Amino acid sequence: MKFMKLGSRPDTFYTSEDLRCVSSEVSSDYTIEVSGSRYNLHKFPLLSKCLRLQRMCSESPESNQLPDFPGGVEAFELCAKYCYGMTITISAYNIVAARCAAEYLQMSEEVEKGNLVYKLEVFLNTCILNGWRDSIVTLHTTKAFPLWSEDLAITSRCIEAIASKILSHPSKVCLSHSHSRRVRDDDASSNRAAAGSRGWWAEDIAELGIDLYWRTMIAIKSGGKVPCSLIGDALRVYASKWLPSLQRNRKQAGKKEDSDSDSEADVSSKHRLLLESIISLLPAEKAAVSCSFLLKLLKAANILNASSSSKMELARRVALQLEEATVSDLLIPPTSYKSEMLYDVDIVATILEQFMILGQSSPPTSPLRGKKGMKDRRQRSRSAENIDLEFQESRRSSSASHSSKLKVAKLVDGYLQQIARDVSLPLSKFVSLAESVPEFSRLDHDDLYRAIDIYLKTHKNLNKSERKRICRVLDCKKLSMEACMHAAQNEMLPLRVVVQVLFYEQARAAAATNNGEVKMTELPSNIKALLAAHNIDPSNPSAAAFSTTTSMAGPEDQWSVSGLKSPKSKLSGTLRSKLDEDEEIDERFMNQGGGRTPSRFKAFCAIPGRPKKMLSKFLSINRNSNDKN
Repeated sequence: MKFMKLGSRPDTFYTSEDLRCVSSEVSSDYTIEVSGSRYNLHKFPLLSKCLRLQRMCSESPESNQLPDFPGGVEAFELCAKYCYGMTITISAYNIVAARCAAEYLQMSEEVEKGNLVYKLEVFLNTCILNGWRDSIVTLHTTKAFPLWSEDLAITSRCIEAIASKILSHPSKVCLSHSHSRRVRDDDASSNRAAAGSRGWWAEDIAELGIDLYWRTMIAIKSGGKVPCSLIGDALRVYASKWLPSLQRNRKQAGKKEDSDSDSEADVSSKHRLLLESIISLLPAEKAAVSCSFLLKLLKAANILNASSSSKMELARRVALQLEEATVSDLLIPPTSYKSEMLYDVDIVATILEQFMILGQSSPPTSPLRGKKGMKDRRQRSRSAENIDLEFQESRRSSSASHSSKLKVAKLVDGYLQQIARDVSLPLSKFVSLAESVPEFSRLDHDDLYRAIDIYLKTHKNLNKSERKRICRVLDCKKLSMEACMHAAQNEMLPLRVVVQVLFYEQARAAAATNNGEVKMTELPSNIKALLAAHNIDPSNPSAAAFSTTTSMAGPEDQWSVSGLKSPKSKLSGTLRSKLDEDEEIDERFMNQGGGRTPSRFKAFCAIPGRPKKMLSKFLSINRNSNDKN
């Protein structure tokens, strides 16, 4: 780092009792009090260079006080030693204090040519501001003298110097300390430019306080030469350095806040200001920062009770790239530590709402062509070619939007599996999130069924209507074989859902290819009546959909169908209990050849089909029981 030495005489200041004195043959004739410390000095060396002291001595020749002296006793003693001609050293660490003290004492050209103010300004402009590390250290020290530094334009000059170095190539400026050390460690001159492209400056300016950092980043962004991705990386480095680790036990944090509310409030206020400043600096471009980083900021915003506008801005930005998120990213703690819910489901619902709004504004997938243009392609104008290019771009954009919805559907199903374990999660919030995903975004409903199964196991006190309500979002036609086999044994599901699962699985198993044609086995009238009583239309085709899902469930939630491999399977018993508990359709199915009502369970066993797959063993078990009867 650069430094400057002034004066040649040795330092002869010493302390005598409570006084600071100068060893001299001439007795002291002037007493000055600075920040509670008293100095016995001499008028001639001081008044010859300090215009302020000249004016004060004209009013009080013996002693004076210097209230609110910038830099305190250290800065005053530095200026006093300069007046005596003693050796002083000026560097980036004390130049701000020395410059403010010299301005306070009015050590300007009016008193003596080449006075301390002039020398400090020359050193600042020619040496300090030309060095990278020197500029950062000097800017950092201005925090102790905010008003003086602003009036003397030290802060603004340091910010401009730092920004200009970042905007220029690193090999063209004098970079000292941390960056120079990193370049030497590389032992290759080619890595110097690579370090600049990676944002070598981010860690160094992260040492600044948030107010100075914000102004510096504004200056860098206004230059327009730094890519938005590097701006985003710099913000991430700063946030990781200054934002605390907010993943903590919120109830313990709440108790601490109650016991020491004043200190905690001050700390939270500083962190909140820092967070909102970072949010205001986020680049507008979509790929500037990762979705994971945005969601971490959103978690911090909830914990720190940031403003609603800041949360909505983060939610909007997350929605722009929601397909990049993971389930763990979306597990956002609630706003208040007193909340009974484990996660803030409302903010995730807001993000999904914003995502769907953005998806609705995607461009159309088919071009609009006039008849004349279709007839004569050879005479297309240049504008028509531009329209084709725009159309191709729109198709790519639309395809990307469609792909994003597929990924988000997968994400939401995984998120539902996690929040379903929360015993305080209301049914309405769970259903609302499940319904927020477009129907076409799910090719299969296995992960959705897994989430519903977890919710039903966690909330065992749901009544019949509530269980039916949560199952309305489930499309049984989109369940896999494994999911259907699990659902058939699930005692928590309503009977109507079990009926749908068995019917669609049987219909799927009965579809066999014969000489390139698909033939469907006709269901008997009594099964049709049973399905009709549950408002199930077997002729209603499923909607086309495109999606992929991934299980996020724990080992305890994985499906097991081992029970179906044994003659002692619980499937028939489960269905019997299901059918016995539903008493709404007990006399609607009369045997056309007899006078008594057959068991609904036997009606299920009468379902024909080949190759029967899931129900084959189930049917054989019950046929044996029927023969014995």
